[in-house]
Amino acid sequence: MTRLSTRFGLLALAAALALAGCGGGGGGERLTAPPRGNQDINPHDPATLRDGGDLRIPLDNLPANYNYNTIDGHEDQTSEVLAALIPRAFKDAPDGGVTLDTDYVSTAELTSSAPQVVHYHINDRAVWSSGRPITWEDFAAQVSANNGSNTAYQFTDKTGYQDIAKVERGATDKDVLVTFSKTFAEWQGLFYGLYPKETDATPEAFNTGWLSQPGITAGPFKLGNVDQTAKNITLVRNERWWGDPPRLSRVIFTVTERNALADRLANNEIDIYEIGSSVDLFRRAQTIPGVQIREATPKQYTRTTFNGAPGAILSDVRLRQAIVKGIDRTAIARRLIGPIVPTVVPMGNHIYPVGSRDYRDNSDALPYDQAAANRELDALGWVRPTPGAVRAKNGQPLALRFLVAAGNPISDAISKTALDQLAQIGVRIEIDAVPPGQFFPAFVNVGNFDLTGFQWVQTSVPFSNNVGNYQEPKGTDIGNNFGRVYDPRIGALFAKGLAELDDAKRAEIGNQIDRLIWEEVHNLPLYPQTGAFAVRATVANFGAKGLGDWDFGHAGFVQ
Repeated sequence: MTRLSTRFGLLALAAALALAGCGGGGGGERLTAPPRGNQDINPHDPATLRDGGDLRIPLDNLPANYNYNTIDGHEDQTSEVLAALIPRAFKDAPDGGVTLDTDYVSTAELTSSAPQVVHYHINDRAVWSSGRPITWEDFAAQVSANNGSNTAYQFTDKTGYQDIAKVERGATDKDVLVTFSKTFAEWQGLFYGLYPKETDATPEAFNTGWLSQPGITAGPFKLGNVDQTAKNITLVRNERWWGDPPRLSRVIFTVTERNALADRLANNEIDIYEIGSSVDLFRRAQTIPGVQIREATPKQYTRTTFNGAPGAILSDVRLRQAIVKGIDRTAIARRLIGPIVPTVVPMGNHIYPVGSRDYRDNSDALPYDQAAANRELDALGWVRPTPGAVRAKNGQPLALRFLVAAGNPISDAISKTALDQLAQIGVRIEIDAVPPGQFFPAFVNVGNFDLTGFQWVQTSVPFSNNVGNYQEPKGTDIGNNFGRVYDPRIGALFAKGLAELDDAKRAEIGNQIDRLIWEEVHNLPLYPQTGAFAVRATVANFGAKGLGDWDFGHAGFVQ
């Protein structure tokens, strides 16, 4: 499945996610789901785990570029491979916030707010796989490559980096002083994937130096090899690693077709797979001996995007509001993932993930109410010529084209459910299935749809993650605002939030934005992903990561 991402956000076709991993242990037993915002990873003290073993994880595809900061490398599969290889200042915590990754950065402090200055002290023992110490120069090179000053660098996201005025050496080479030209509240989201200065030195090295395999890295593991024929990536222990010794001998990623995941897990060829929204994969996991289903609500949610561009049939916000009132999100959620998460409730926030501290359900701004939908459609002049007929206005039928990726069972189920529900209020849905490879570039990106569905992945830096979703479209510069619905009030609040250093005040602004997004009907959140994984029961410290990050250095197998 194609997945497009940025550090600050991720898009995915609205299908059951295809990431797979390890499984084995007890007969497909269903563990009690943990509280939302937690992880379900079979936690153990790493020191008690077996020394050695291979953790075998399936991938949808080999990365097109192992430089995650490039346009073609900014893909979710790439980030999963690099999590064991590349430094980061902060990592995502299970509660939806961030926590300092002290393996790489010992301290990170805001030392001045006017101007904003952040002082990082790099772990004194941190070195690249080449043996060179990680220093302030690596931070400076990362900013230069990603701040937009040189368009020859094919970077994917300059958010935050463009607001940095300078990066300087502090008292030592391990001290980094970052001075901002304007306040950037979510500074902890920067330097999440820190590359060596050699990679950022020239556009050529940045754009193409990591095409075939990772270069210089710094993590508990390093590259063993990339086998293009077998389509697998093998990581081995990094003998220069300065942190806790990893328990695993190797991590092996192998490209695996989604329909082969359960069989490969049952045949002891992989150790985990992501269930996502697939009831079939869920039920298969329940039958495999030695496998547990681990579940923790993640950052992903499925949504339906509305095309409100000028001239589009849905350009009238009142029409969008009426149509949303005809969609029963609870019924969709229960139909799609109810067998996996019986307690599922619809997603209630565009900005914050379920389980995070600042999440509020603001969906009461636009509740499901088919009687109200009928009244509002009548008032707008979209009337039914006869009972049960499709509504029309000035001879134009109220027919909406719902774009889906062909062969995508989740998109298919969502669109057909919406078709049935909207038919009850006189709206006709025409499902247009297009080749998956053309879904984004030939249709979504250019606004060639009325309705469409995919996943959005929220992050621990919600303003940075979402600002491009709701930016003002200017020609071809639309960010991720594929529906081209723009409200200047929302843009102003995003700017205000990105300049607000007080976390509580920024959260209030975020929820103000969310209520406006509901009212504008930019997109309709449906349900959070299940966060369910089929995992071999002997695997510890790995599985359903929820809102946090995986820690390959502490993953392993029980004795």
